[in-house]
Amino acid sequence: MATFLLVHGAWHSGRSWDRVVPLLESAGHRVYAPSLTGYGDKAHLLGPEVGLGTHVDDVVGLIEDERLEGVVLVGHSYAGMVISGVADRVPGRIAHLVFLDAMVPEDGEAAVDVLPVTEQLIAAAVDGWRVPPMPEQPAPLGLFGVTDPGDVAWLRSMLSDQPVRCLREAVRMDDPAGLAIARTHVHCVGVPQVGITRRAVPVGERVRELPTGHDCMITMPGELAGLLLEAA
Repeated sequence: MATFLLVHGAWHSGRSWDRVVPLLESAGHRVYAPSLTGYGDKAHLLGPEVGLGTHVDDVVGLIEDERLEGVVLVGHSYAGMVISGVADRVPGRIAHLVFLDAMVPEDGEAAVDVLPVTEQLIAAAVDGWRVPPMPEQPAPLGLFGVTDPGDVAWLRSMLSDQPVRCLREAVRMDDPAGLAIARTHVHCVGVPQVGITRRAVPVGERVRELPTGHDCMITMPGELAGLLLEAA
């Protein structure tokens, strides 16, 4: 039995994994899919003081409180920043990192460094600190790559604003043990992303692709679960 810890991306909540969790559990694994501070059941905690460090603390706290070991830590999109910080803090608890169509930072980088287009979103921040979710666009882009009307409505129901501090706060990754953890990169390649360039994946790190949009946990949960099980 493996332990999966699924970390949602910016604007989303833990509910975004609802179609993946039962598939991993039915394969005999333990699964956690928490909402980070400011999202889902913690949406009332959203504020300008919430940053990347807050979200790293959320995940580290869960790992320590639940005494988790051998964790397959999955980060979607912005959460690539989060799981990188978690791996630096508690490397001995992590067995595998999965970057799911995610930001892949280096030590000392913030989200705006990894994905410079993020600066355009910050420029539209409300009250100077909260970035609204990106609007739905015509197919095939949709809402985070989701185009089915029912799925779009469900996704929209879980979205919250993203604090600017999450995007400007740098990640710490200077523990060699954290940097040595095995990695898998899952790229969603079904929808072209204008202005977004993926960084080259280092030799020796596994790469998988899904022919769908960014929110593959909603559009291709079965196929995603299959890829995650490879890391178990």
